[in-house]
Amino acid sequence: MVMNIPEPENSTIKAIVQHYEDCQDDGFRAHLGASLIGRPCDRALWYTFRWCTTVRHNGQLLRLFQTGHLAEERFVADLRNVGITVFETDPATGEQFRVSACNGHFGGSLDGVGQGFMEAPKTWHLIEMKTHNEKSFNNLVKKGVQEAKPEHFIQMQVYMYLADPKLTRAFYIAVNKNTDELYGERVRLDPAIGRATVDKAGCIIASDRPLGKISEDPSWYLCKFCDHHAICHGQTAPAVNCRTCLHATPVNDGEWHCARHDMEIPLSVQKSGCESHLYNPYLLEQFAEPVDSGEYWIRYRLKSTGKEFITGDQHGQWSSREIKTINDKGLLTDEKLAQLKDRFDGTIEDHHE
Repeated sequence: MVMNIPEPENSTIKAIVQHYEDCQDDGFRAHLGASLIGRPCDRALWYTFRWCTTVRHNGQLLRLFQTGHLAEERFVADLRNVGITVFETDPATGEQFRVSACNGHFGGSLDGVGQGFMEAPKTWHLIEMKTHNEKSFNNLVKKGVQEAKPEHFIQMQVYMYLADPKLTRAFYIAVNKNTDELYGERVRLDPAIGRATVDKAGCIIASDRPLGKISEDPSWYLCKFCDHHAICHGQTAPAVNCRTCLHATPVNDGEWHCARHDMEIPLSVQKSGCESHLYNPYLLEQFAEPVDSGEYWIRYRLKSTGKEFITGDQHGQWSSREIKTINDKGLLTDEKLAQLKDRFDGTIEDHHE
């Protein structure tokens, strides 16, 4: 009789998975990505651009993401093996081909460009490489990329439209991760779609408040599995950083400006913010409404009780970090808690951070 060796609590596999989790970043990207702009909810895209939610994935999913990136090298080899010229990077710079719009706040990086495809040997194509599970792949084969994967279709339209010189065709190559079956499809540039998508991105970037929700029903599947569900449908306050602050505005060349300190904000500073952070009041609208304000403070009324609290960086006011930390927003109007803060000159902190 063969007995399996019992797995110890601290196993090698668990350590590998944990390593992926330990090495992941906050998920914040400097720009609004073309790979995301095809998603249907403008509010979720605005939340993403404004860094409202710190997204954490488990190690298994992170490894799956890496598998998709590792597949690109094999795709390139497959294409070159059949005589297609593939450039993964711009020969002039040695870096990935990039496209940009909306004052540098929108764009993305191309997987590559190529020439020599059997279907149109002389035409330069954008190359988009994707991996799919079996269900997704079968749906792709049945319906084509525009219907089966609209996000990928829009991503290619943006890349072609913004490329310089403009590309008029894309080659979408995909693999079934279960069977290794390949799928290829040529996609034609539709300038109207490209222009409309860039305009959509511009509206999201320029807006000083969240755009409309795709649904008011928190149990609807697109909302239920959204990274921003707790902010959009619950009483969770967004992450505290410069992009959720009332004083920060996107400006030219992909930069951000702080009105309070009258300075451009470096990317590294944007992620941490400062002690003068003051939430954009639209970000707290799920549980509170602004009723008064001064230069560096805002008075809110809790929707649940009608009681009021003040947020700011002065004595007797609630800081943004405290508002983020407190799960029960009713405590923001609790007189005893306010007295304790005042007596000991204390702050409410998240001991998990």
